[in-house]
Amino acid sequence: MEKEQIADLFMKGQDCSQVVLSHYADELGIPYDKANRLAAAFGGGSGIGETCGAVVGALMVIGMRYGHSGPDDMEQRDVLIAKRREFIDKWKAVRGSCMCRDLLEDDISTPEGFSRIIESGKLFSLCPEFVLEAIEILEDIVSEPEEEEIN
Repeated sequence: MEKEQIADLFMKGQDCSQVVLSHYADELGIPYDKANRLAAAFGGGSGIGETCGAVVGALMVIGMRYGHSGPDDMEQRDVLIAKRREFIDKWKAVRGSCMCRDLLEDDISTPEGFSRIIESGKLFSLCPEFVLEAIEILEDIVSEPEEEEIN
């Protein structure tokens, strides 16, 4: 996926969380439209500038791939926790924070902050970078041996 493709998806109304999760939709066995609906509420740090939507989308991928499905599946829960920690550690090593407002250096949840982010070009320059970074980190994590993956 290219930065320009991601920016184009943003211009068409998709959010960072949707782009990340839908990138893996086929691999995860989720219809593209359902992946987009599932991730729709998480763009802009869930609309309040909290955890970056690209991070949330990546965590959804990790959950679908390595998540436990019930209380009797604690071994798989441990796998999930390790994969989640690996992603967060790698993300923070590059970006320093998982918080949308920290990454954009403004609060996307306010009309004024959103306007500044648009006017500065950050939405179409930085946010696609965040999506690419999330996908690159995921590629590293999900390319590891699949015996830990649930079926």
